[in-house]
Amino acid sequence: MLAKGTLYVCGTPIGNLRDITLRVLDTLREVDLIAAEDTRHSRKLLQHYQINTRMISYHEHNEKKKSLELVEKLKCGQAIALISDAGLPGISDPGTELIRLCLEESIPVDVLPGPNAALTALVLSGMPTEHFAFHGFLPSSTGAKKRSLEQLVNLPQTQIFYEAPHRLVATLEAMSECFGDRSAAVVRELTKLHQQVHSGTIFELKEAFETSEPRGECCIILAPYVPVKPIGGPEQWCLEVKERVDLGLTKKDAMKDVAKRYGVRKSDVYQALLGSQVFDKK
Repeated sequence: MLAKGTLYVCGTPIGNLRDITLRVLDTLREVDLIAAEDTRHSRKLLQHYQINTRMISYHEHNEKKKSLELVEKLKCGQAIALISDAGLPGISDPGTELIRLCLEESIPVDVLPGPNAALTALVLSGMPTEHFAFHGFLPSSTGAKKRSLEQLVNLPQTQIFYEAPHRLVATLEAMSECFGDRSAAVVRELTKLHQQVHSGTIFELKEAFETSEPRGECCIILAPYVPVKPIGGPEQWCLEVKERVDLGLTKKDAMKDVAKRYGVRKSDVYQALLGSQVFDKK
């Protein structure tokens, strides 16, 4: 029995229509209304399970307006299910705005778990799962994409990205410029007949998809950053401080930079400089 005036956030299949919970099916049958990201897409799912509940569209272009309308319906006691084209609403799909408004208005919200592309791809990739960061879709423009990636270079967690097939090669190229030849995986067509996991370095994956055009939505799983401390002692520290100062850094910032690079204390670098001749003494 569903509770009146409650928003039910329902996870739906990301490919295989059988990947749906019994609880979600019961809920979709019993609610007064289903708010769907694309009613034409979701109708196939509902018809497959002979569900005749009324649907309205709720997508990124009408999210703010429809959220207000749905909140009013919930206040009047209607039970509403929120679904996206695939996966869990709010994860790179519309839903966050409506959930936020419901919580502000003290309207009950229940989340019914279901398939998720990011977690499915992460486990399939074989990458470390202890700590991970989900980024969704990167900006489409080259400059904005590069700026976003530059902020993620030194993250020690496995990283998860979504990408459209026609942008995959360009994104892998941008990643190779920022992350170097780090290990990665591209997971495609999740839960479908032609599900595939492509593993290798970022550069190898870019080359592979340049000759074989990808199909279907893709997940890119990037290995964590593992810092490698360069080998070098006090003499090398001093030379690198001098190089950075010559490039415009203050001596203080240069020492801090070198200390971080070599994994030593800034005071160690300072003491090395005191006995060095790399800076002319006046």
